[in-house]
Amino acid sequence: MSIWGKIIGGATGLALGGPIGALIGAAAGHAVDKMTATSADSLIDEQGATRKVAFTIGVIVLSAKMAKADGVVTRDEIAAFREVFHVPPDETRNVGRVWDLARKDVAGFEAYAQQIAKLFNSGSPVLEQLLGSLLHIAKADGVLHENEIKYLERVAEIFGFDQIAFQRLLSVYGATSADDPFSILGVEPTASDGEVKAIYRKLIREYHPDRLVADGMPEEFVKQANDKMAAINAAYDDIVKTRG
Repeated sequence: MSIWGKIIGGATGLALGGPIGALIGAAAGHAVDKMTATSADSLIDEQGATRKVAFTIGVIVLSAKMAKADGVVTRDEIAAFREVFHVPPDETRNVGRVWDLARKDVAGFEAYAQQIAKLFNSGSPVLEQLLGSLLHIAKADGVLHENEIKYLERVAEIFGFDQIAFQRLLSVYGATSADDPFSILGVEPTASDGEVKAIYRKLIREYHPDRLVADGMPEEFVKQANDKMAAINAAYDDIVKTRG
């Protein structure tokens, strides 16, 4: 079953608990009362599946609240969300329920971010992928608002990324004017060829789509992971060409 088929349902909410589970329950209405403990166990029977459902719900919620951070949700931001996450037509209504509940205001985003962070290692590439998706939506209207940056910085902090790592994220996902390959790889321009190659190989291992899926990223988000891999490869190629 597609991950989108699991995002609305009492069993999912019961299994996850916390603010994410509560939001699912609110979106599902009385469906929560109709689900049994047995069905909950059968729907989410392993940690990996739980992470994937939580990741997906978290993406919807944090995207909606992030889009509200500058005071208004634009059509461009909504279009960017649909572009990134490719919601199937038959799941649009379910996703819309969660989005509408979450976008009412920006309050409470930290609780959702904290619940997601607990499901992954601090600074996990999967969490970075989620942040990259939020950045894509933030700059969809052509302006990365100060309040959006503050919002993203706070989410990044909760996810275990320091300020240096956050600035690298901005470079990787095209949120800064400077297209610096060294920033994208997270190395200093003075790093040796061997150091650059070692970091590049490490990033390729960590951010390979298959690795991300194994670590809890739903298969539906692989396109974004491929874009990240392309940025890493391009940055390394630029450095190699510049150095001859």
